Amino acid sequence: MTWGVIQYHFGSSNGLFSAVVEAGFVELTSAMDALRLPSGATRDRVRALVETAWAAFSSPTSRASMEILIATRTGRDLATAGQLADMAKSLRRLETSLGGSNGEAVGDLIWAFLRGMVMEQMVVDGAFDSERQRALLVDVLTSYVECAA
Repeated sequence: MTWGVIQYHFGSSNGLFSAVVEAGFVELTSAMDALRLPSGATRDRVRALVETAWAAFSSPTSRASMEILIATRTGRDLATAGQLADMAKSLRRLETSLGGSNGEAVGDLIWAFLRGMVMEQMVVDGAFDSERQRALLVDVLTSYVECAA
């Protein structure tokens, strides 16, 4: 891709970066909005939520967004900061989704955990298997939601 193409389509490198971050945001919020938690056991509901969120967070677009956000953190504008806050809010809707009174805390935990997993995925050479870690997150969240109920 030439500089002229970037300027034509995005205006600048910041415009290109913003477009990638926006695409990652849309991908994540679309996945979370489309999520329909199964009825029944808390563990099944939590697992569906964690797996859906992980699929969105670990996508190539989401990983590229994370790398851009890390690389540009010192020059971040208010619009991008607002987008990040909106992403976190989409995970905080768990209060009604899981029926607990601490949905915001659960959402924050998932948000932080998955960001950490994406960071690990970015720095590890070779295949990255997070199945054990995701299963542990499901166990922790299930216990927390069931105790809070």
